[in-house]
Order: sequence, then structure tokens, then C-alpha cells
Amino acid sequence: MNRRQQKTLTAVFTKPTLANINFSDVEKLLIGLGAEKIEGSGSRVAFVMPNNLKWEAHRPHPNKEAKKYQFEAVREFLEKLGYKDE
Repeated sequence: MNRRQQKTLTAVFTKPTLANINFSDVEKLLIGLGAEKIEGSGSRVAFVMPNNLKWEAHRPHPNKEAKKYQFEAVREFLEKLGYKDE
């Protein structure tokens, strides 16, 4: 995991939940952690981890920032994978 991905991981676990991080940074974080990215129809995207845990979302549009509920869902997904607020 590179420095930018570490910064995104820290932002995901920040409380109160942030709403100013680009969704593409979340994508890069999950890929950096080993997820396979699966493009769906339209703005849908899914990330499948090697242990078959899956997280699905719609890319935000027209803005690029992830919504708060998406950050909270990513936080919950990462907690299931064993990551936690440090």
C-alpha cells in the first residue's frame, strides 16, 4: 500500500465521516489491498477480495466525491477484512 492509499485508509476511519474524498481514491485503496475490480452496467462497480468478500457501489455523479454513506459502507467492509482504526 502506498502513501496515498494509507492516507485514504486513514480518511475512511475518520469520525465524523468525511465527504470530500474522491471515489477514485477509494477504488485505488481497495485495489491496493488486493481487490479485483468488476465493472457493472452504468456507474455500478464491485470489488471482490481474495477471500470472496464483495463490496458494491455506484460511482457518484456528476461530482467525483464519495458520499458519506459510501465511506461508512467501505469502513464496515474494511472492518470485516480485519482493518480497523489505528
